[in-house]
Amino acid sequence: MISLLNNNMKKLVLTLSLLFAFNAFVIAQDEPEFDDDVNDVPVDGGVSLLAAAALTYGVRKIHNKNKDKSE
Repeated sequence: MISLLNNNMKKLVLTLSLLFAFNAFVIAQDEPEFDDDVNDVPVDGGVSLLAAAALTYGVRKIHNKNKDKSE
């Protein structure tokens, strides 16, 4: 069965297998205990702007690549 897969599929299967295997180790970790006197820092504004910029950049790169391919 594995001999029927091309190199990209082999890499994908290996990557997914490793991700699922390491996922078990991550889930098995104990939760850290935090003190109640810690001030939480809100994560907003900057992170959402950074995510929007990354999304815009990715969409633009894909659009330009498809535009160059069609010409």
